[in-house]
Amino acid sequence: MGEKGEKHKERRAFLKEGLWGVSIAALGGLAGFALTSSSEKKTVWQIDPYKCNSCGRCETRCVLAQSAVKCVQVKAICGYCDLCTGFFESDPVELDTGAENLVCPTGAIQRSFVEDPYFSYAIDEDLCVGCARCVKGCNAFGNGSLFLQIRHNLCLDCNECAIAAACPAQAIRRVPAEEPYILKEVK
Repeated sequence: MGEKGEKHKERRAFLKEGLWGVSIAALGGLAGFALTSSSEKKTVWQIDPYKCNSCGRCETRCVLAQSAVKCVQVKAICGYCDLCTGFFESDPVELDTGAENLVCPTGAIQRSFVEDPYFSYAIDEDLCVGCARCVKGCNAFGNGSLFLQIRHNLCLDCNECAIAAACPAQAIRRVPAEEPYILKEVK
């Protein structure tokens, strides 16, 4: 073989080795990308109860037939009031459990007698539609023990939450999945 044949072999070897090098670098880059993307922390949508203004959009803007937003309560904050404005209208006709006197349109808040003049309140999440009427009443005249949260066992975790897009208070944001709830604290 002449000098021309040797150069041709050298060029082939160079190209072959170069392609191997580029292939290995590309695989390394893909592996690095996979590692960094899998190490990103998973996040979920949640409502910040300190920013929420109880506008009622959580009930109607969720993509689900029944909103994934539910009312929750911090019992340690609750005053166990006889006239709970999260349960009763702010100016009830009477202090009885007639529908005309209650805030919740679905009967999701259960009231139980503790001792005079105290009552305990519990939320039936299956009945709660996330309308925020009880939250608004509790925050206006009570101590704020009722607030809204997105229940992650119901939420589809949409890439762009329809409720977050419609929230006038910008109270819905992404939080780490390992800490999915923003709870009110006893002060």
